[in-house]
Amino acid sequence: MVPTVEWKDGVVRLLDQSLLPDKVEFVECRDYETVGIAIKELWVRGAPAIGITAAMGVALGAQSLKTTEYDQFRKGVDEIADHLAATRPTAVNLFWAIDRMKRAVEALKMEPIATIKQKLIAEAQAILDEDIAMNRAIGVYGADLVRDGQTILTHCNAGALATGGYGTALGVVRGAWDAGKKIHVMAGETRPVLQGSRLTAWELMQDGIPVTVITDNMTGALMQQGKIHVCVVGADRITANGDVANKIGTYSVAVLARAHGIPFYVAAPSSTMDLSMASGDQIPIEQRDTREVTYVRGETHIAPQGVSVLNPAFDVTPARLITGIITEKGVFAPGELAAHMT
Repeated sequence: MVPTVEWKDGVVRLLDQSLLPDKVEFVECRDYETVGIAIKELWVRGAPAIGITAAMGVALGAQSLKTTEYDQFRKGVDEIADHLAATRPTAVNLFWAIDRMKRAVEALKMEPIATIKQKLIAEAQAILDEDIAMNRAIGVYGADLVRDGQTILTHCNAGALATGGYGTALGVVRGAWDAGKKIHVMAGETRPVLQGSRLTAWELMQDGIPVTVITDNMTGALMQQGKIHVCVVGADRITANGDVANKIGTYSVAVLARAHGIPFYVAAPSSTMDLSMASGDQIPIEQRDTREVTYVRGETHIAPQGVSVLNPAFDVTPARLITGIITEKGVFAPGELAAHMT
């Protein structure tokens, strides 16, 4: 797997996903401000990967703090954390990882500042390593839900590129493939940023897993024709009642799956669970630049100048439409999830 994000030689090294599939290029972030830009501008994206990147951004920013006095150091870390937390509002992994880094600083308050700085790097690396392990466990549990010969529909990119590695929804795909099942993936293109056609198709092709790209509005017809057997998507935030925020268009897939009697699964690690929110009604939905809709990849204009545009980045799929949520601890009905995540 191409590393999505890593700590390397004192910098945060990111695969620039905005350039895929045309170019495979890496960005070296030498300060936390650049890490913030990378998150906001989608150089790195996907809820778990955003969280890992933010954690490394906190560790990176902490290295530049000059004070040797704990209270001043803590204040500086809090300012770095606030800057990174303001980049994107929907994916809870971002806030989970930042809070974990802040708790680490608090737990280390009796240590020398130089020691805290080094242990923050180790904490960020632990978040990365744990994410990969959780994804592999998700893959094992999810593989049992996929039968040999089935075609799996996924939406957006919830693969190795969106995580520390292996993937959540694509972790299920990889788990089934590694188990020897002959499967096929239908990757919805995922307008307007095309994460399905650009990223999901690219990484599955790297692994030699059969994949076909479809436009988002083909989904219903293909279900009607019996060409899709199971749906597996990722998540950016899951609330206590099992409602799921994921890339815009996920709700439509869930509705179509229910209409055609097709199982609809969500794959996500525990870091994506937000038990502080009772339901999806409370999830903040990011509104992104309208140019993502009116231009293709910022280059080709495809709408009349001055037209009104909406561009919500996410939607919320209610728990009643979800067959099961696949986690590193097992597969649970949405209403049972909170009891198993505490």
